[in-house]
Amino acid sequence: MSEWLLKTIIAAIPLLPLLAALWIAIGFIFGWNRLEKGEKETSRVAVTAITLSFFCVLALDVIVYLQGSPGTVQFVQWLKSEHIQINLSILLDYKSLVMGTLVGFITLIVTRFSVNYLHREAGFQRFFMMLSVFNAAMLIITFAGNAALAFIGWELAGVSSYLLIAYSWHRDVATTNANRAFVTNRIGDAGFIIGIAFSFFWLGTVEWEAMFTTVSSTIHIGIIVFGFMIAALAKSGQFPFSAWITRALEGPTPSSAVFYGSLMVHAGVYLLIRLEPLLLHVPALMVLMVLIGGATALYAYIVGLVQTDVKSSFMFSTLSQVGLMLVWIGFGQFELALFHIVVHAIWRAYQFLHAPSFMQHVESPARPVPKWLSNNVWLYTAALQRFWLDVISDSLLTKPTQALANEMQIFDEQVVDRVTGMPSHSNMLSTLYHWEAHQQGKLNISNEIGQGSGLFGSSLQWLASNLQKVEEGLILKGSGEGLLRAMHFLGKYLELIDQLLMQPRYLLVLIMATFVVVL
Repeated sequence: MSEWLLKTIIAAIPLLPLLAALWIAIGFIFGWNRLEKGEKETSRVAVTAITLSFFCVLALDVIVYLQGSPGTVQFVQWLKSEHIQINLSILLDYKSLVMGTLVGFITLIVTRFSVNYLHREAGFQRFFMMLSVFNAAMLIITFAGNAALAFIGWELAGVSSYLLIAYSWHRDVATTNANRAFVTNRIGDAGFIIGIAFSFFWLGTVEWEAMFTTVSSTIHIGIIVFGFMIAALAKSGQFPFSAWITRALEGPTPSSAVFYGSLMVHAGVYLLIRLEPLLLHVPALMVLMVLIGGATALYAYIVGLVQTDVKSSFMFSTLSQVGLMLVWIGFGQFELALFHIVVHAIWRAYQFLHAPSFMQHVESPARPVPKWLSNNVWLYTAALQRFWLDVISDSLLTKPTQALANEMQIFDEQVVDRVTGMPSHSNMLSTLYHWEAHQQGKLNISNEIGQGSGLFGSSLQWLASNLQKVEEGLILKGSGEGLLRAMHFLGKYLELIDQLLMQPRYLLVLIMATFVVVL
């Protein structure tokens, strides 16, 4: 087979779902596939793209079986800066082909299942767009020939996961759990970036095959692997990062099946399997993985015994199985771990998809808690509270992040916006409208300034109040009525221009004009 045809097949695997997501997004923006009338086109585009992508994976399986594995396939040079070079490359070996076939098969089944399951849902188009992005993300992770490209897929999978957890964005529980997932996975992303950075510094490359053959000290390899290991533990919800994934089932059942039941939950395990040659140089980390995997499996087993809803029971069972996969890796049984992924992913996807029908037909109550657990008051209470991992995670990660975000929002709205002259996003006295309303007695200044909390927030509030006085006394009042009238005149025409630009036809004209100027 020619190299050009091989590269075309490889490139089509992640590009087809991405193009499908782009098409759905454009159609929704311009209005031709919205509401129920757009469901047919949306589902056809998504299912067709994922089907063709899966056929391309099967074609690769046949090619590699007949001609042997080509190893790393280089496309183009993505980035080069002195000794740092990143290529767009794909690694074809039995690991990537097995995992890629699994990803293509399960996402195809789940996508087709979702067509009927989400019929007449308000977020139908949004769901299929994100599901297509996730499919492309998992295929990029699977076939990436280097850590940098794998990180792109890693982030795309995280974004699609976050958006589908918050699918019912009007529910506080959904948005809160989405924030938990987002914040916790940023720790894993930091570990991934550390692994990439030190791979450049000490190994001189991020290409998987080159990393595996480069000679370096055990300490250097250990630090690199530890960074990737943190990313894997966070993505797969292993201890101590288990809290977010057990609360991530707020999205529709098909997304729960494909994200946390079968595919994304195994992405971290697959990353560790990919790092097999490096892990074998660091036995201490392999021992650590046995301990973490065993602790996660035990935690998930005990907590799973007290769950009364089917999806939570499946999730804790999944965590337990993924913990066992870490144990296999820690003992050096990488092929067993990969086999475990395939079997468990297929079975768990079936269970999640079958869960709605199962709940409709089951009339008996949930099974009772085992006596050995119910008789132990402390252990039973700990299981009901999920060993307080949720509380600890919220206290150490989610709540501090939300508090920092609130303080920075106050800083942005009350300080940065005033200094730069940008319109404020809050109801402060920072616009001409507010000043005029205040002058006419229609606006109470004290009620319009946001209330800061803590030392940092109080300081920002004090600074904003003083900036407000300067703005009102020296700028607005000192400029005379002539400036006020001029701003009213200019504002009227700017508002008209803004309304015109909001219409698609004028937006297209602006985009075309921009291309003409650039070209």
